[in-house]
Amino acid sequence: MSQSLSREQIVNWLTLCTDVFTRESDFLTGLDREIGDADHGLNMHRGFNKVAEKLPAVADKDIGFILKNTGMTLLSSVGGASGPLFGTFFMRAAQPAQAHQALTLEELTQVIQEGAAGVASRGKAEPGDKTMCDVWGPVVESLRQSSLQQASLNDALTAASRCAEEAAHSTITMQARKGRASYLGERSIGHQDPGATSVMFMVQALAQAAQAQE
Repeated sequence: MSQSLSREQIVNWLTLCTDVFTRESDFLTGLDREIGDADHGLNMHRGFNKVAEKLPAVADKDIGFILKNTGMTLLSSVGGASGPLFGTFFMRAAQPAQAHQALTLEELTQVIQEGAAGVASRGKAEPGDKTMCDVWGPVVESLRQSSLQQASLNDALTAASRCAEEAAHSTITMQARKGRASYLGERSIGHQDPGATSVMFMVQALAQAAQAQE
């Protein structure tokens, strides 16, 4: 069992993200209808379809290049707040992955941590604000703990995937303090955050890509 995530598996991850955002587009837009602009699912679907279109041309490049290209594609093709935030995630995540053909768990943790820090900085979000940062934060911590315990890459990502699901679910009881949802005040309580849910889907897709043998 490989202890690193190959470039091919990263490409597979992005392809799986495209699949999940195609499949879950209506669900995400339904969540967004409750507390936002009712376009999150459509935006993520459109953005990752563009990513999938461009993947064949960059699939032989290093992981940093692939992630940066993904970020730039999302920035230019996704509307609303999602484009800048998810675009920033990938562009910042690309920096520690430059020139890498594979990522160990420790390196992957650094990549996700850098991307998550970019999102928090761009969105000026803190834990408990009912945003995608409420999933990225716990996922980074989960990966860090797994890395310290010298867990296998698969086990670490399975744990991170479970953690992401719990974290996305935890946004239901939060009151939104950022974005369109914050205008609703207390009425934002009782609804799962769409951006947090998209992050959950991405982390689950990453766990799936890691399990697929090259």
